[in-house]
Amino acid sequence: MSAAVTPGGGAGPGREPIKAIPVRHPGRWLAVVAIFVVVAMFANSVVTNPNWQWRFQWTNAFNPPVLQGVGTTLWLTAVSMVVGVLLGVVLAIMRLSPNPVLSGAAWFYIWVFRGTPVLVQLVIWANLGSLYRQVSLGVPFGPEWFSADTRNLVPNAVAALLGLGLNEAAYMSEIIRAGILSVDEGQGEAAAALGLSRMQTMRRIVLPQAMRVVVPPTGNETISMLKTTSLVSAVPYAELFFQTTSIGSRTFQVFPMLVTASLWYLSMTSVLMVGQFYIERYYARGSVRTLPPTPMQRLRVRLTRTELR
Repeated sequence: MSAAVTPGGGAGPGREPIKAIPVRHPGRWLAVVAIFVVVAMFANSVVTNPNWQWRFQWTNAFNPPVLQGVGTTLWLTAVSMVVGVLLGVVLAIMRLSPNPVLSGAAWFYIWVFRGTPVLVQLVIWANLGSLYRQVSLGVPFGPEWFSADTRNLVPNAVAALLGLGLNEAAYMSEIIRAGILSVDEGQGEAAAALGLSRMQTMRRIVLPQAMRVVVPPTGNETISMLKTTSLVSAVPYAELFFQTTSIGSRTFQVFPMLVTASLWYLSMTSVLMVGQFYIERYYARGSVRTLPPTPMQRLRVRLTRTELR
């Protein structure tokens, strides 16, 4: 008569109970030790190395020029993203148009602005006056209605916005196009059966549903844009990186001011990441059964488990 294993993990008559041996993970512990050693070495360097100049950084981190640079960086990020999103929607619709001229023009725009570095584009806009002294509007080969000097028409602030916004539009158009294509074709067919035009269908049905796909990469693009504004120093334009490097060059403390700029960028991107999390959570409603928990909810669950133990 054979012995049967009981549901509780034991054995029948004549059989010894099964001994469960936990799986060992020595690699994980080695990785934890290695990370701890690296973090401890870096922390010791930060605390003991006087070249970090923490007091100098704290003194200059909130100087009026640096705070002005922070405001300029935020302003450039917001306006450039607005330009990029609005123009990106237009380019995405043009790219999906059955008209070959519209789709070809959108493709050419995306090809040019995605294929050239944003730094080169910024420098070109800043030096547009070397190519065109004046910009005029009127009848071709006829009288001019309006004429302006490019140095007055494209100052450094406008050159920075054009370089960042037009470049961002090329990337946003592909993100929005992917979001539009993610919507089921039956939605458009149903809208056409109800008598809606193509633009009404796009504005009222397709784009709202595409937001779930568009929002996450748009948040990433916004965070990337905030850091890309540091390239505007080549225009030049007085944003955060330009102001901190100017102070560093003047005081011969270049590295401490670079760390100060990095800490400012890190703090601003952290705020944007939190905002991105809640925006994604908002647009996830209806597509998932349970929304992802917020950091406060996760902390509350962990504290509850600790109290129960």
